[in-house]
Amino acid sequence: MKTIIEPFRIKSVEPIKFTTKAERKKILVDAGFNPFMIKAEDVLIDLLTDSGTSAMSAKQWAGIMDGDESYAGSKSFFRFESTVRKITGDKFIIPTHQGRAAEKILFSILGGEGKFIPNNTHFDTTRANIEFTGAEASDLIVEVGKHPEERADFKGNMDVEALEKFIIEKGAENIPLVMITVTNNSGGGQPVSMQNIREVRSVCDKYNLPLFLDACRFAENAYFIKLREKGFEEKTILEISQEMFSYADGATMSAKKDALVNIGGFLSLNNDDLAMKCRNLLIVTEGFPTYGGLAGRDLEAVAQGLEEILDEHYLQYRIRSTEYLGEKMLEAGIPIIEPPGGHAIYIDAKRFLPNISPEKYPGQSIVCDLYLVGGVRAVEIGSVMFGKFDESGNIVSPPMELVRLAIPRRVYTQSHIDYVAEVAIEVFKNRDKLRGYEITYEAPMLRHFTAKFKPLEK
Repeated sequence: MKTIIEPFRIKSVEPIKFTTKAERKKILVDAGFNPFMIKAEDVLIDLLTDSGTSAMSAKQWAGIMDGDESYAGSKSFFRFESTVRKITGDKFIIPTHQGRAAEKILFSILGGEGKFIPNNTHFDTTRANIEFTGAEASDLIVEVGKHPEERADFKGNMDVEALEKFIIEKGAENIPLVMITVTNNSGGGQPVSMQNIREVRSVCDKYNLPLFLDACRFAENAYFIKLREKGFEEKTILEISQEMFSYADGATMSAKKDALVNIGGFLSLNNDDLAMKCRNLLIVTEGFPTYGGLAGRDLEAVAQGLEEILDEHYLQYRIRSTEYLGEKMLEAGIPIIEPPGGHAIYIDAKRFLPNISPEKYPGQSIVCDLYLVGGVRAVEIGSVMFGKFDESGNIVSPPMELVRLAIPRRVYTQSHIDYVAEVAIEVFKNRDKLRGYEITYEAPMLRHFTAKFKPLEK
C-alpha cells in the first residue's frame, strides 16, 4: 500500500493543553526566551528532544511490573546484559542512568589535559564531558555534511583523510580513542555508512587506537544502511547492527533514544583493564555494577525496548514519518538539511534568516517564533549551543546554524506532524519580522540549557 501506517495501536492517551498566542508571549518572556525553561504543560507539540520522550509499549510496562529490584545480581540486569551483548557483541556491559553518565565515566578515565578526541561530530553532552576533563573534542565530518542543501546518502560520515592527518598532527599517544556518532545528531541526524566505519577502523588499527561508537540511534543508522548501502538490502537490522558494533572496541549509549525508554543507558567494552576502572568509578558515582543507577524495572524496559527497536516495520514508519515532515517543509520553500535525517528535521537558520548574523543567534529567533506562533517547542543547534569566544571576545560560530525539530518515538500522529508543518510554514512566511537575540545570562558549560535572552531592537 502507498500509505505507511503507524505499526501500533494507541492504548493510553494524555491530554494536550492549548494556549493562546497572548499567553505564549508571556510564557516566553517569563522563560527568558529559552524554550528549555518553559513548563512542559505549556507546550502543545514538544519537539525539544527525542531523548527520554518515547511512548513505551505494553510489553515494556509489563516488564516494569516484573522488574527485580535486588541490589546485586538482579535477574533484570542479566536480561539487560544479554540483550545488549547480543547486539554489540561486547564482553563487558555496564548500565548507567543515561548516556552522559557513560560518557562521564569513560572520559574521566581516558580524557585529561593534552588529550584529543576526534569524532564525526560530538553532541553537546559528549563534548562537555570531554572538555570537563581538560581534553579537546574535535569534529571531523565529511565536507558534504557541512552543506545543508547538498544531498548525499551518508552525510554523517567521518572524513577519513582528515582523521589520519589529525592523528599525525596531534600524535597517536595523545589520542585515547576515536569516536563515531551514529546517526550524526549535530550533523542533522544523518547516517554513517558501514564502509566509513570500516575505513575509520582501518585507520585506528594503523595507529593502534581504540574505536568507540556513540550508539544512541544505532538502529536508525542500521536502517539507513539497509536502504542505501549496497550489499545490505537482504540483511536484518540486527545483523547490520552487529556488524557496525563489530568494528568498535566499545560504545556509549543513551537508551533514552533507540531503546524507547524514558531513562537509562550503558557503556559497553572489551578491554579488561578499562572495564575494571570504569566499573570502579561506576560504583562510586552510579551504583553497583548490576544496577548502575537504574531500578530493575528500568533495566527490564531497556531490554524490551532494544528488542522492539530492531523491528523493520517500526523503523520504516519512523524514518518515513520524519521524511514526511521534511517534504512538507521543502514544498513550502523552508531550507532544511537535505535529505531529512532519522530522528529530526533540521531547519537551516542561515538560509532561513540570512539577515541575522550568527552572533545574533538566528536559530534562537526561529525557535522562539515556533513556540509563539503555534506552541511548538524546538531547540537551537548553532551558536547558542556550540558557539565559543576567542581571546578577543569575538564569537567563533560552528559551521552550521540549525533548529532541530526532534520527533519523539511513538508519541505523535500524522495530524500532529501536519500541524507542525503548518506552524513552521507560518513562521517562514513572516520571517522578515524576526529579529536577533542577545544572551543576558549564561552558565560556563552547556549554556543553552539555562541561558536567558532578550530580543534585539530592529
